[in-house]
Amino acid sequence: VLTPLDEDEVRQVIEELRQEGVEAIAVCFLHSYANPKHEVRCGQLIRELWPEVSVTLSHEVTKEWREYERTSTTVLNSYVKPTATRYLDRLEKELREQGVSGSLYIMRSNGGTATFDAAKQVPIAIVESGPVAGVLGTKALGDLIGEKNLISFDMGGTTAKCSLIEGGEVKVTTEYKIEHTRTSPGYPIKIPVIDIVEIGAGGGSIAWIDQVGALHVGPQSAGALPGPACYGRGGEEPTVTDANVIAGRINLHYFLGGEIPLDVERAREAMEKVARPLEVSTEEAALGVIQLANANMVNALKLISLYRGYDPRDFTLVAFGGAGPMHAAALASELNVKRVLIPVNPAVFSAWGMLMTDLRYDMVQTWIVRTDQLDLGELATFWKQLEEEARAHFVHEGIPEEKLVFKRYVDMRYAGQEHTVKVPFPAGELTQEAIKEAEERFHALHEQYYTFRLPSPIEFVNLHLTVFGTVEKPQIPRLNSKGDLQAALKGHREARLDSKDWHKVPIYERAKLGMGTVLQGPAIVEEPDSTTVVFPGQRLTVDEYG
Repeated sequence: VLTPLDEDEVRQVIEELRQEGVEAIAVCFLHSYANPKHEVRCGQLIRELWPEVSVTLSHEVTKEWREYERTSTTVLNSYVKPTATRYLDRLEKELREQGVSGSLYIMRSNGGTATFDAAKQVPIAIVESGPVAGVLGTKALGDLIGEKNLISFDMGGTTAKCSLIEGGEVKVTTEYKIEHTRTSPGYPIKIPVIDIVEIGAGGGSIAWIDQVGALHVGPQSAGALPGPACYGRGGEEPTVTDANVIAGRINLHYFLGGEIPLDVERAREAMEKVARPLEVSTEEAALGVIQLANANMVNALKLISLYRGYDPRDFTLVAFGGAGPMHAAALASELNVKRVLIPVNPAVFSAWGMLMTDLRYDMVQTWIVRTDQLDLGELATFWKQLEEEARAHFVHEGIPEEKLVFKRYVDMRYAGQEHTVKVPFPAGELTQEAIKEAEERFHALHEQYYTFRLPSPIEFVNLHLTVFGTVEKPQIPRLNSKGDLQAALKGHREARLDSKDWHKVPIYERAKLGMGTVLQGPAIVEEPDSTTVVFPGQRLTVDEYG
C-alpha cells in the first residue's frame, strides 16, 4: 500500500449514491488485481452504512489486469445483479413449489455450472450460457463417439453461433465483448467465456435490399412474434425460413409437429420485396437469400477455424438448433468438411448439453514475469493460493475434494507484445523442464495462430486455474432397432436444393430411421422441430446412438 484509503471520502460517496437512489454499486480500484485490500475495506463500509444496496467488488469478479475491461465487467455485473437475484429467487421458489427437490444449478459462460447462490453473486458469469451449453453438448457427443476435433454449429431463429473444439479441448477466452459488431465496440467482460463467434443469421433473419440495390440477410430478425411471413401472424418481411418454405425444403403441415401451419403464399408475397428490385423470380430470390445466409455462416465458421490456423477438413461439424440441420450439409460442402453430425432432438440440444456438464470454477491471476527470470517457489505459491481458493469454493458448494479435477493454463506472450496466447501448463511438479515445455507449447501455438515464432524472451502474464467438480451425468441410450427405409418414407416433394433445378425429393420421418440406415441424397429428413437436408452426392447414415 502506497497511499492509504480515504475512508471519509468513501463515506461521502456512499451518502451521495444513497441520495441518488441507486440500486447497485460497483467498486473498481486501479490495482486491486494485485492487492484488493482497499476494495475489501470499501465493501465493508458500504455494507455497514447501507446494507440493503447490492455491491460488486472488482477483485471478486476478476483478478486480471487492464482496468478499463475490469471496470466494464464490474459495472455490468452490478447492473444485472438485482434483476438476476430477483429472477433466481423467484425461479427457485416456483421450482420448489412444484416438487423439485434436487440441487439446482445454473449454466455459466465458462462451460461449467454453479449453484444459484454463486450465480447471484456473479451473474455476469452466466452471459451466453445458452449457446455455451450447446458447445459442451458437442464435446460430450464427441467423447461418446471418439471424435476429438469438432466444430459446433448452432442455428436458431435469430442467430448462428459456432465454436471450435480441438483435441477434445473447448477454447476459453477472457477477451469477450457483449453486443460487439462491425459498427459498435460493444462492452468488454473480463471473465472466462467459451470462445463463440455469433452472427445475425437465423431462420427469422430478414432479407433486404440496400440503397444501391445489394441483397443482405440479417442482422435484423422477425423474431418469434410476428415471426416469418409464412407463420401468418402478421410478419411482412421476407426471412430465411420463408425462403426455405418457397424452396420446398420445409413441410407446410409438419412445422413444430404441425402446431404452426405454414402459408407459402404469404412467404411468396414477402419475397417479392427482394425479387422485384433484383428483377428475378420469387424462387430465384428465395434461393439467393438461402445462398447469402449460407455465405455469411461460412464466413463465421472460417473465423473460428481457418483464420485461427485450423483446417476445417480436420474437423467434424456438429449441427443443431431448429435451423442448423437444414443448412449444415451445404456449409460442410463449402468448407470441404467431410462429416456432419446431427444429434438427436437438435432443436433442444443445448438443454441436453447442460445435463452433460460438471461444476466449474475459473481463477485468473495476473503475474507478469519473464520465463528466464521467474522464481519457481513464487510460482508454486501462486498456484497453491489459487488451488486453496478453489477447494474452499467447492467445499461451500458441497463437492468433496476427491471429485475435483485441476487444470492449469498460462497466458503467455513475447516480451514487448501487447496480447497473449493461452497455453496449457504441464501438470505435476513445478520444474525448469515444465517451464521449458510451456515455452515450446507457446512457440507452437503462436506460430499456429500468427504464422511465425520469434527468438525473443517469453513472459507469463496471467496464471489461469480451471477446477472441475465432477457430477453424475445421464447415460446415453443406444438404438435397439434396425432401420426400415420404406417404413420411414413419407412420400416425395418438389424442392430446390441447389442453383440448378427442382428435384422430386424423397421425404423421410427421422424417428423411423433405425440404426444402420443408409440413404443417398437428395433427401429430406423431417422431425417435429427440425429438418435435415441431404444434397445430391451426399450420403446419410444413422449410428447406434441415433
